[in-house]
Order: sequence, then structure tokens, then C-alpha cells
Amino acid sequence: MKYVFCILIFLGQSYTSFAKPSKHHEEVELGGLVMDQSISRFGYQFYYDFSQLWREVPNTSGVNITIKETVLPRAGTRLDVRMNRHLVYSTAMGRRGGSLDDRVEAALFAVMDAMASAQHQQRSPDLAESGW
Repeated sequence: MKYVFCILIFLGQSYTSFAKPSKHHEEVELGGLVMDQSISRFGYQFYYDFSQLWREVPNTSGVNITIKETVLPRAGTRLDVRMNRHLVYSTAMGRRGGSLDDRVEAALFAVMDAMASAQHQQRSPDLAESGW
């Protein structure tokens, strides 16, 4: 019983120390997020290369990228790149893989084009939302 009581007191003290806001509160601004939903070695490599290039893209706050890999039976996999839940780029990858550099760059350029289109649509109320 003493053991359980000591644990509860310790947890209560540690919880109160985490619950207090610090005096040196600084705002942290996050850029765009890149989420990985890949399942194969090539998918992980695509995600890694894409995220390295994504760090260099300016003005990515509020843009969420999801890289999703789907298995295609007897054919390989399909990689989809979605920007804020809209499909922007899709490519099929065979079992043997292949060069990823061209595909990563094409995906990055497609996302940048979609970002420009989204900003243009926000500024122009005359255009209907029809995708990219």
C-alpha cells in the first residue's frame, strides 16, 4: 500500500511540473508537414529524398504533404503524393524499383505547382474550385 501511495505522489508531482507553463514561452512556427505512409524500401527512400528537398521550399506553412504507398498485386506499388488531401502526383514503381531522383523531382515540382494554383485560387474569387 505504501508503494502505491509513493507512486501516486511522485506522479502527481511530475504531472504538476509539466502542467505549468514556462516563463520563457517562445512560439515555434512549423513549416509544412510531410507524412510518410510508405511500406517498402523504395517508398521509404522516395519519402526521405522528397523530405530533404521539401526543406528547401519556402512558404510551406499550412501545407501538409502525405506520401502514401499502395501495393499493386503482381505489379509493384503505386506512390501517391497528396497536398492537403488532394492528389497532386502519382507514380507506379515496379518490383525492381528504378531511378527515384527523376520521380522525386517531378513530385516536388507538381506540389509546387499545386501550391501556386491554390494561392491563385484564394486570391481570385472568380475561379471555381476545379482542382489542379
